[in-house]
Amino acid sequence: MRLKRFLLRYYPPGIAFEYEQGGKLKTRCVDLLDLGPQSDVERVVHKIQEVEPLVTPSRLDSVRSIVHRLQEKQTKGPWNKVQLQKVLPVHRLPLTNVEFDKPGARFLTGSYDRTCKVWSTSRGEEELSLEGHQNVVYAVAFNNPYRDKIATGSFDKTCRIWIAHNGRCLHTLHGHTAEIMCLQFGPHGRLLATGSLDCTARLWDAEHGDMLALFKGHTEEIICLNFSTDGHVLLTASFDRTVSLWDVNTGRRRHNLVGHSGEVNSAKLSWDGSLAASASVDKTAKVWDVGSGKCIATLTGHTDEVLDICFNSSGKLVATASMDGKVRIFDTIEHRCLTVLVGHEAGISKLCFSPQGSRILTASTDQTARLWDVLTGTCLQILDGHSDEVFCCAFNYTGDSILTASKDNTCRIWH
Repeated sequence: MRLKRFLLRYYPPGIAFEYEQGGKLKTRCVDLLDLGPQSDVERVVHKIQEVEPLVTPSRLDSVRSIVHRLQEKQTKGPWNKVQLQKVLPVHRLPLTNVEFDKPGARFLTGSYDRTCKVWSTSRGEEELSLEGHQNVVYAVAFNNPYRDKIATGSFDKTCRIWIAHNGRCLHTLHGHTAEIMCLQFGPHGRLLATGSLDCTARLWDAEHGDMLALFKGHTEEIICLNFSTDGHVLLTASFDRTVSLWDVNTGRRRHNLVGHSGEVNSAKLSWDGSLAASASVDKTAKVWDVGSGKCIATLTGHTDEVLDICFNSSGKLVATASMDGKVRIFDTIEHRCLTVLVGHEAGISKLCFSPQGSRILTASTDQTARLWDVLTGTCLQILDGHSDEVFCCAFNYTGDSILTASKDNTCRIWH
């Protein structure tokens, strides 16, 4: 077993070790989810050496240098307001969904006009128009980290896979019997999952277009799904008030998470895959243990339905967005509410942590997006200018560019 090179992952921090064994090139990764500006580098290096035999004494200086670099990236710099760079009237008919590629160099928009468009973030120009669906294009995704394929899910009951650099349709995936509402590529870019109003999710080979598994068990439509970071678990959330955890390799359901008294609006897995979180019409969110399938906390305090939920990269914080116009930030150890973000004048439909975890971005029906300080709950900046509900918002990989999408049929790029 011979170490070939180190690969760094800045957000969340980690080191991949690429090595040769038996003539084959392999990779192992050590996650450093707790690494921060105040971490003791020598202690971190020692822990890495304990769990990774590839780190021999001759490699310690290299590992120490890498940890310093990762630590610098986690440091919260001085706050600088973002400036509006572009306003893009992106489609003739209403927008449905948007997504950045991993570095934020390009982004996708889906629309009721039956197309998906690919845009250059820096130039604010349309690069490709993906045409062929016979109904609304509702869900869109890049196969990060490779970014050589794009998937689109449509109300025409099909999913299409496209070549990202030229817009050629590689596969049209048939099988769902109702509208496709959500999709996501697996973490290695080779698998694709789709969820539908037909109450099923399906797993596809993104390279060859073959269906690999049918996830059947929900009794109402599936509205969101996501893979675990290792690609072994698929989470699906449904209006049947449950969240399911599926074994990607066998297609079997590991756990059905039952406990909400209202429809589930959103659900996510933590980065390390140990926790799941769900947001519901019943005004609560829940945190679940993925291994046992048991509810370990019910998060309360909102006075209206909870519309979205997300973890920070370490999995130690979970944030909830509600129709009551507030965000609540909880810790996932004691499940206490640490901060309440107050300022929006209407419901908050989406939220996300910055890659460094120091800020939260929110999108609201009050026609604004807002940036917040996670520790203090202070509103750092109001991103205004949209003339209708802001339904989506996202950071790029480094956290210095922001995308907002609105029912006014425009996207805005902020930097």
